[in-house]
Amino acid sequence: MPKIKGKLGIEEFYSVIFNGESISIDQTVLDTVQKSFDFLKEFSKNKIIYGVNTGFGPMAQYKIKDSERTQLQYNLIRSHASGTGNPIPAKYVKAAMLARLNTLSLGNSGVHTSVIELMTSLINKDIVPLIYEHGGVGASGDLVQLAHLALVLIGEGEVYYNGDLRSTQEVFEIEGLQPISVEIREGLALINGTSVMTGIGVVNTIYTRRLLEWMIACSSAINEIVQAYDDHLSHDLNETKKHQGQREIARAMRSHLKDSTLTRKREHHLYTDNNGITIFEEKVQEYYSLRCVPQILGPVLDTLNDVERIMIEEVNSANDNPIVNVEKEHVYHGGNFHGDYVSLEMDKLKIVVTKMSMLAERQLNYLMNSKLNDILPPFVNLGKLGLNFGMQGVQFTATSTTAENQMLSNPMYVHSIPNNNDNQDIVSMGTNAAMITKKVIENAFEVIAIELITVVQAIEYLKVQGQVSSKTKKMYDAIRAIVPPFQEDLVMYPYVNQVKDFITNHKNS
Repeated sequence: MPKIKGKLGIEEFYSVIFNGESISIDQTVLDTVQKSFDFLKEFSKNKIIYGVNTGFGPMAQYKIKDSERTQLQYNLIRSHASGTGNPIPAKYVKAAMLARLNTLSLGNSGVHTSVIELMTSLINKDIVPLIYEHGGVGASGDLVQLAHLALVLIGEGEVYYNGDLRSTQEVFEIEGLQPISVEIREGLALINGTSVMTGIGVVNTIYTRRLLEWMIACSSAINEIVQAYDDHLSHDLNETKKHQGQREIARAMRSHLKDSTLTRKREHHLYTDNNGITIFEEKVQEYYSLRCVPQILGPVLDTLNDVERIMIEEVNSANDNPIVNVEKEHVYHGGNFHGDYVSLEMDKLKIVVTKMSMLAERQLNYLMNSKLNDILPPFVNLGKLGLNFGMQGVQFTATSTTAENQMLSNPMYVHSIPNNNDNQDIVSMGTNAAMITKKVIENAFEVIAIELITVVQAIEYLKVQGQVSSKTKKMYDAIRAIVPPFQEDLVMYPYVNQVKDFITNHKNS
């Protein structure tokens, strides 16, 4: 059971979000939060503290009466629960909840301990707030999306419960839950921060790593199918480049292919006596989509590792305003809620994911085009040429989906639009960046699903099931359990969707 101690890693997110494990709160966290709350309550007497006894944003010039301070927090939450568009899927919302719980547990926010306790209960009971895709500009953090979370914490709004959308009040009555105590600045502390974009970002990194594993497997299998020379994957060649990602991709592909009987040694064929030969019938070097995989996927892996590191740093950071420092007995006003770190990293991630989908589409095209591979029928058609179409139809889907990814890869990071009476005059658009990256990742799974089906059809045609590596054979068997060998044309969309679902929800290991 993961324990909240103010520090979370990818492993804890995976355990809670993907495995449904419960969390517990360390007593030291509750003590820290209580001390922060007590300090802020005392410190804010006779002082002007933003969001405690002032209005918000450009309205901060207005002092709030002590008798209206609690109502101020409720007004903030209700007025900003203004999201639109599609609901964010529960898995991503739950990640956002975990991220918000963690940052509030640091003791820099001055919230009441009931916030920590109720959020923990919601996560453990799988009660997920309704939060919409649209609304956040990512500057004072995810104000709109987090307001929908805060709305639930005060006992209002709607939640997903046992798969149904129901009123929060009704679910709280069923589960015996009480809304939080709004005391000082619970409203502002809940909605000021980067936790939605960060939670989505963390899930994006988890899915991207899974996507990369399948891409490595596909790339390895294609090298087998065409009986490629293996020196482009060799330790010696890849060690001459200093990039860790390239070296790791090459190592992973060598591991995948270690017991294959299909890949060839250059020294057994081309490094022999070739006198009298003027034209080589076989290619001396493979196309780039096969030969340059370590150089293409290496930057993907390095970028993914960097993005994951930044996401976890953000998760474990205080990211609201103002910041309470109990040790120094001071309250600092600043901009820790700004989402530029997350926005930039999400843009980086979607670029490398798009490059993966481009690589998959080119490898797919190589398998489809008989004039390129010279070993397979057009469109890997196992039926009667001319009468049957094989994988021709799904190639259109892969191509169009890849094109959409290319368009979506334009950065959000540089699309700031001033708003909030120009108080927020430069913003991050971090939540938009995270949501678009989510879409790009989902698209990439579709392209790789189509490539996987084509790979196993190619293995079927060549009848090399007994010669491929054990890892390729395992992958072949997994896809064959979903898509049977076919010569006659089939309605393909159910199979593509099933394979996409399979690779999205299973690691390639």
